[in-house]
Amino acid sequence: MRRLAKALGTSAIILALAACTPAEQSASTDPAGEAAATAVAQYDAATFHETTSFGMASGGGHAFSATDGRILISSDETGVFNAYAVDPATGEREQLTTSETNATFALSWFPEDDRILVTADGGGDELSHIYLREEDGRLVDLTPGENLRAMFLGWSPDGTDMWVATNQRDAASFDIYEIDTVAFEAGVVFQNDDSLQIGSVSPDGRWLSLVRNRTSADSDILLLDLSAPGATPQLITEHEGNIAYGDYTFTPESDALVYATNEHGEFNQAWTYDLATGDTAPLIEADWDVSFVSYSPSGRYRVHGINADASTEVTILDRETGEALPLPDLPAGELRSVRFSRDEGQIAFLINSSTSPSNLHMVDLAEQMQSQLTNALNPAISQDEMVEASVVRFESFDGLEIPGIMYRPHNASADNPVPALVWVHGGPGGQSRVGYSATIQHLVNHGYAVYAANNRGSSGYGKTFFHMDDRRHGEEDLRDIVAAGHYLRSLDWVADDQVGVIGGSYGGYITAAALAFHPEEFEVGINIFGVTNWVRTLESIPPWWESFREALYDEMGDPAVDGERHRAISPLFHTENIVRPMLVVQGANDPRVLQVESDEIVEAVRANGVPVEYVLFPDEGHGFRRRANRITASEAYLTFLEEYLRTSGAAE
Repeated sequence: MRRLAKALGTSAIILALAACTPAEQSASTDPAGEAAATAVAQYDAATFHETTSFGMASGGGHAFSATDGRILISSDETGVFNAYAVDPATGEREQLTTSETNATFALSWFPEDDRILVTADGGGDELSHIYLREEDGRLVDLTPGENLRAMFLGWSPDGTDMWVATNQRDAASFDIYEIDTVAFEAGVVFQNDDSLQIGSVSPDGRWLSLVRNRTSADSDILLLDLSAPGATPQLITEHEGNIAYGDYTFTPESDALVYATNEHGEFNQAWTYDLATGDTAPLIEADWDVSFVSYSPSGRYRVHGINADASTEVTILDRETGEALPLPDLPAGELRSVRFSRDEGQIAFLINSSTSPSNLHMVDLAEQMQSQLTNALNPAISQDEMVEASVVRFESFDGLEIPGIMYRPHNASADNPVPALVWVHGGPGGQSRVGYSATIQHLVNHGYAVYAANNRGSSGYGKTFFHMDDRRHGEEDLRDIVAAGHYLRSLDWVADDQVGVIGGSYGGYITAAALAFHPEEFEVGINIFGVTNWVRTLESIPPWWESFREALYDEMGDPAVDGERHRAISPLFHTENIVRPMLVVQGANDPRVLQVESDEIVEAVRANGVPVEYVLFPDEGHGFRRRANRITASEAYLTFLEEYLRTSGAAE
C-alpha cells in the first residue's frame, strides 16, 4: 500500500523539523556504546501509553482562532481523540468535542468566528465525514450519506465557502464541492469522472491540481482552470520514461504550482510551474527527499522539510529577506506541524523525540520567547528512563546497505545479552523514523532490543532503493529482514537464540511470510493487521483507492493475471511451513486487511499444533485509534514474548 500512503498524505502532510539528528552508526560499531548492565525499573504498558497524544489542526485551514487566538488541536487525553482549544498564554485546554467512541480530529477554525470543523469515521472503517461544531457544542454532519468518505480541502478566498472532496456520487471517484457557511448547501465544483487524485486548490480559488498515478514509478500532474466553464484538466508534465510527479501546494500569489519531481536525480525536489507561461524552475534541491512545502497566511514565510535519514529537517524562510527565520533555543527533538498565527507574530508546533511524545510549543517571533503548552509524558516515568534511538546500518545478504533505527535496552551488554526484535514498517514503501513509540519503549524497558529495519523498497533513500522491491515483494525485501535478524545475532549484547520479528500492515505480512518461508530464522513472530492472502486483499481494496489502483497493481501485480504469484507469496497458502509461535492482532472494522484473513491463518497454524495467540479488537480498523486498545495490545506483545521468546533459548 505504498501508493496509498502517498496518495492519502498529499493533502494533509505533517510539517516536521529536526532540531537534532542522532549520530549515524555503522554495522561495525556498537550502536549504543559501552552499556553497563544496570538495574532498570520496569513499567507496565499503561505507563508508556498513558501519555497524551497531541496533534495540530490539519492542513488546509486555520489553526488559530480569529476571535481570541486559541490554538485548535486534537488530543486523546480522555482515551479517545477529540478536538480541543488551547489558550496560548496559559496552556489551558477546553474540550470542544466529547466522543467516547469514534476518534474525532480537528480540522480548522472558521475564518471569522469560533465554529470549527472536525472529522471522524466509524470505528476505524475509514469512512470519514466532516462535521460542523457550532459554538454551542452541537455537531452537524456536513457530508451525510452511507458508505462515503469526505476530505476537507480548505476555504474559498473570501472565507464564505469551504471546499471538500467526497465520493458520494461514485465510490471510486472524489468530486469537489463548495459548501457555503450559512445555509450549508453544496454545489459541484469539479466532477472527477477519471478518478484522478485530488491535489490542491490555489489560494485564489481558480486552479485545481490533480495527479494521475500511471505506475508505481511514473505519475503526472494535470491542472484545471476552475474559472473557465467547460474546461478540462490539462496535462502539464509531458515526459518519457519513468518520472514521478506530485503536488505540494500553490504559491500564496496563485501564480505558480509547487510540485515534486524525481526527474533530476534520486530524490524528490521541489519545482515551480508558472501558471501564466508554463515555465518550470527548481525551488528546493537537497540530497534527500523534500517532504513538504507550505506557506504562512500572508505568504511571507515558506516552510519546507527534508527527510534526512529518518529525521526531518525544516527550514522556515522569510521570503522578504531570503534568510531563515531565527528561532530561540528549543528542546531536543523534531518540530512537527508548524502553524502560523493569523498576524504571523507567533508560530505553534509540536516537538517529538524518541524519548518524549509530541508536546505543543509556541514561539513569539518578535520577542524570541518560546513556551511549552502541554506535558504529554506520563509523570510516572522520566525521559532518562527511556532509550534514545540511533541510526544503524548493516549489509544485507547481497551486500546492499540497509538503514534502520536501533533501540538498545539500558541493561544490555556482553555479560547480559538480551532478546531482540526486528521491527518491520508498513507500506510496503513506508519508513521507520526516529520518534516516540510507547509500544517500542515498553518492550525495550522490559529488556527487548528493537531494530526497526528500513528494508529495500522503503521510502526516504532514493528512487532506486524505493523501487527495488517492485513486483518482488516477499523476496529480497523479506530477505533483508532475515538479514537484519542475522545482524542482531552478531551483536555480543543480543541473545543470539532469542530473536523475533514484529510488524504492522505490510510489516505484518513480512512477519507472517518470514515464519512461512524462512521458518527457522526467527523464534517468534507478531503479525499486527498484516496481509496474509494477497489474492483476496488486492481483489477487495476499498473503492476510494481507485485513483492509484493501476499504480498499486503495477507494483504489486494485477490479481487478474498475477494470481499465481500472489498465492506463492501469501503465507495463508503455506501455513504448513509455520513451526514457530505467532501472535496475530486484528481490527474487526479493517477495510484494507479483512478480518477473515487473520481468522483463517490463525485456524490454519493452530491446526499444525503451533502456539498461536489471537487478539481481535471489535472497535478498531487498520491501526489503533483508542488508547485502551493500544495498552491491551502492548501487554499482549510482552506476555507472548515472555512466554515464547525469552525462554526459547533455554528451552532448546
